[in-house]
Amino acid sequence: MPTKDVELIGLTKRFGDSVAVKAIDLQIYEASYCCLLGPSGCGKSTTLRMIAGHEEVSEGDILVKGRQVTWQQPSKRGTAMMFQNYGLFPHLNVEENVAFSLRMQGVGKAERSRRARELIELVEMQAYLHRRPHELSGGQQQRVALARALSTEPSILLLDEPLSALDPFLRIRMREELKRFQRELGITFIHVTHSQDEALALGDQVVVMQDGEIRQSGTAREVYDTPSNEFVARFIGGHNVLKTETGTVSVRADHMDLHVGGLPGEAGARARLGQVVALEYQGSRIRVTVAENPAQDEARHVVELSDRSFYAAPAKPGDAVGISWSAADEHLLAPTHA
Repeated sequence: MPTKDVELIGLTKRFGDSVAVKAIDLQIYEASYCCLLGPSGCGKSTTLRMIAGHEEVSEGDILVKGRQVTWQQPSKRGTAMMFQNYGLFPHLNVEENVAFSLRMQGVGKAERSRRARELIELVEMQAYLHRRPHELSGGQQQRVALARALSTEPSILLLDEPLSALDPFLRIRMREELKRFQRELGITFIHVTHSQDEALALGDQVVVMQDGEIRQSGTAREVYDTPSNEFVARFIGGHNVLKTETGTVSVRADHMDLHVGGLPGEAGARARLGQVVALEYQGSRIRVTVAENPAQDEARHVVELSDRSFYAAPAKPGDAVGISWSAADEHLLAPTHA
């Protein structure tokens, strides 16, 4: 049985009459990469700050490695926080920034320089020891912030949207680096993000939140392949949420086919017929809006298809089309609780 690094029990946070986090229960296991995923205002950053000790808990408990830390100071929890804006000191160079926490702990100059340089080498910034933050790129600043967060040798690293300030190309590169660092260090990372791609790429465990509650927690594959409810299916993307006689189901975009002019007579197939009223290209997927009655703007079905399926049967606005899928590819969704 894997060891629990972090356990949240009935964790609640209130701001006046508003409840930001609603009695959540969560277990995060040792040496894992956990992503808290959800839209703005869902409570994911508040949850992270409560784990760090930067936000006071209204109700519930936080356990780190089986130890009650709910009311302990941040420095006593065995955690370290990497903030969204990195928070580097502009007047200190790279080595001084990384060594700052060690200096505050009273570590001697020679020892803190040695430890800082080890971490700077880990993040491959040894060529920039004497540069100040304004002389570094965004990705380089992030590496320095990561090294500084690791300087106190935490057992758990907390990351609050660490990639959001980077351009798309660098974001992909840096998420690969974060995963590598986590594996090499062998410690638990808890990473807040609103990016579905980021969470699915990084997370051993993906926790989807909405309105201060956890809607689903599981492996990236479990969350993507078998969303628990309509909110998760829509938020994760790549799924179509459809009403059938068996209930509300999700069907993956790559399991749907487009047919211009009608539908083939396939046994066991589900279908929607109508006219294309809009197309939107989304990387490897095509978002197609089909209306059964375009003149009255009624019964619109917005579906996602894989680009391979679309290009096999290209359509344009105004074309009569059918969209089909196999009943075997449906995944029944539970209702999303309000």
